[in-house]
Amino acid sequence: MNKIKAIIFCCLLSSSVLSQQKPNIIYIYADDLGYGELGSYGQMKIKTPNLDRMAKEGMRFTQHYSSSAVCAPARCMLMTGKHGGSSYIRGNYELGGFLDSEEKGQIPLKAEEFTVAELVKQKGYTTALVGKWGLGMNGTEGSPNAQGFDYYYGYLDQKQSHNYYPTHLWENEKWDTLNQPYINVHKILDPKTATDTDFDYFKGKVYAPEKMTEKALKFIDNNKENPFFLYLPYTIPHASLQAPEEWIKQYIGLFEEKPYYGQNGYASTKYPLSTYAAMISYLDAQVGIIMDRIKELGLDENTIIMFSSDNGTTFNGGVDAAFFNSVDNLKGLKMDLYEGGIREPFIARWPGKIRAGSTSDLISAQYDFFATIADLTNQKVKNTDGISFLPELLGNKSKQKKHEYLYFEYPEKGGQIAIRMGDWKGVKSNLKKNPNALWEIYNLRSDRNETVDVSNQNSKLVKRFEEILKKEHQTSAVKNWEFINTRNSKL
Repeated sequence: MNKIKAIIFCCLLSSSVLSQQKPNIIYIYADDLGYGELGSYGQMKIKTPNLDRMAKEGMRFTQHYSSSAVCAPARCMLMTGKHGGSSYIRGNYELGGFLDSEEKGQIPLKAEEFTVAELVKQKGYTTALVGKWGLGMNGTEGSPNAQGFDYYYGYLDQKQSHNYYPTHLWENEKWDTLNQPYINVHKILDPKTATDTDFDYFKGKVYAPEKMTEKALKFIDNNKENPFFLYLPYTIPHASLQAPEEWIKQYIGLFEEKPYYGQNGYASTKYPLSTYAAMISYLDAQVGIIMDRIKELGLDENTIIMFSSDNGTTFNGGVDAAFFNSVDNLKGLKMDLYEGGIREPFIARWPGKIRAGSTSDLISAQYDFFATIADLTNQKVKNTDGISFLPELLGNKSKQKKHEYLYFEYPEKGGQIAIRMGDWKGVKSNLKKNPNALWEIYNLRSDRNETVDVSNQNSKLVKRFEEILKKEHQTSAVKNWEFINTRNSKL
């Protein structure tokens, strides 16, 4: 009898060890956070102590890129491991309207697309999405539940996420009422007559990011015994400028600021600079809460936590990117394929595995995430444009494969192409109006801010970039996203 018990115990122990060998994966995604908006990336005016701690306890990347310059395509490419020339979703294709009754989301991710969530489920992971999806409403093939997520909570429609105090969020196909009135965040106030009551219109009782943290913690608690993947795309600091009063008060008086009345879209606020800073500090606090819970549960050494953002700082609403030096003097903002629109902070923390306080200058992109997770979970994948950066994370630089180039394609704001190849960066703009637009070429080693176009001196690079463009561009399934003068399709 004792022998049988011993065998059972050994089996249970082996099962436990096997489970522990599958690390938990948490990927936290900010929304419109610029390259220079964290203390660990040089920010001087906004406090981000938790993310700075994460960088001190992990690895900070300095040449990491989003896959696109706006929300939906960046999220699609993160989830599917495709770049802008092969991804199904390449722009923000909006359906419906802003009213609750008009909520229809964006064009849905197709059923045949294979996501990171589906990838890790093959290895027994429980999966959750908490935050902003933007890849299809419930009841469509793009619903998170149809794309590998066992659980989801948050915004499905990006237009709804413009408001941080919504009437509802979604939880596994069901409407979760938040018991607060509908707010038209694009209502413009009259500067001559606006009162405190008018500004109060944009305030609510239930702050959506707080609900996201609550649901994320519950998911972690419920799955602490088994491997899990938690994708946590917060909506901060995407305009509108809305934050809990106690967080805004921490900054009021530190900046010289004037009220914002909604003239550039999104919610009005008496303290636009303080509110923006408060939002990022609030996001930082949520990251701290997640890290602390993982540590409390004893999961620290078996959990890799990653943090990045979907694109650079926005240009609209009451956001003042210049005041905060939000993109660290890089050229461009959101919707640009210049560095300021796509170079992003990326921090990874895994105690005992990732060397604390380390910095990486590996040229990488978020479409590498898919291949990295496949590598982490010992799976082979072929249909991806990415390369695993797991060796870099684990300090195995000699085993780290490198991209010959990174490819970016973005059909909006006139149609743009960008290629990063070593120190060189090529950019084409306004291709819809001018299909034969010339390449701009920059040497990022000597000119990180893309100020001097040296294309006239680099005809061989121009030729090589054209070859890459023809190789990497696949015909888009959506007519509005097809703007490149080539039909070299690999489909």
